[in-house]
Amino acid sequence: MSTAGRLQGKVAFITGVARGQGRAHAVRLAGEGAAIIGVDLAGPIPSVPYDSPTPDDLEETVKLVEKTGGRIIAEQGDVRDAARLKEVVGTGVAEFGGLDIIVANAGVCIPSTWDETPPEVFAAHMDTNVTGVWNTVIAGAPHLVSRGGGSVILISSYAGKKVQPFMVGYTASKHAVTGMTRAFAAELGKHNIRVNSVHPGNVNTPMGSGDMISALERAASTHPTLMNMGTPFLPRFSAEADEISSTVLFLASDDAGFITAEHISVDGGAQYF
Repeated sequence: MSTAGRLQGKVAFITGVARGQGRAHAVRLAGEGAAIIGVDLAGPIPSVPYDSPTPDDLEETVKLVEKTGGRIIAEQGDVRDAARLKEVVGTGVAEFGGLDIIVANAGVCIPSTWDETPPEVFAAHMDTNVTGVWNTVIAGAPHLVSRGGGSVILISSYAGKKVQPFMVGYTASKHAVTGMTRAFAAELGKHNIRVNSVHPGNVNTPMGSGDMISALERAASTHPTLMNMGTPFLPRFSAEADEISSTVLFLASDDAGFITAEHISVDGGAQYF
């Protein structure tokens, strides 16, 4: 059985839970007492250069959450599909009795130079990273209103504050998430709902697998100087996924009870280099 934690009795809806940061968020919040409603495409998206998550990855997340003593409903679903997200959230709310926390984590990242970015790649960023986040909040927020309040956490990026070289679509999408944070915070505040964004820099996750590194190297070779941007001040280049989860947990908890419309970086200072 899970011991009492900072989120005891809470219910969290998290997207992109099959692996990486989403899995880390699910496990951490469950370990603090939250029941988890999880969703992940658990399948490929065209043009994405890294290995796609699988149904087996999603099942592993279920096992890891249950290992903490937590409860989880995890289903396949696409954040681009608003009706499917509402269905998953409805199933979870019926099972767990309500919803208190939303973590819009799912996203894609496809590197390419500006002149070698086809329309479908730009659209993939907008559809998943922007519309997908919108769909996530719209699916969950009415349940937070009914609950009398809650916390919404949108996962943006270092690219949502500065710029990720050779990723015009990704940078544009993550800046949009930063703007949505402020806009949702303004309107949902009257319902005692806090909305904040988290801005990771480099994180050790499977997003670096497959052809991702070589795709970055190909783009970087066109303008190597830009790759000096975003260097952390601390003596390591990447965070671990669980370090991002620590910030998500803080924002989800009552410890952040008077924090809203904020944009918290976990990037080792990279935004300032």
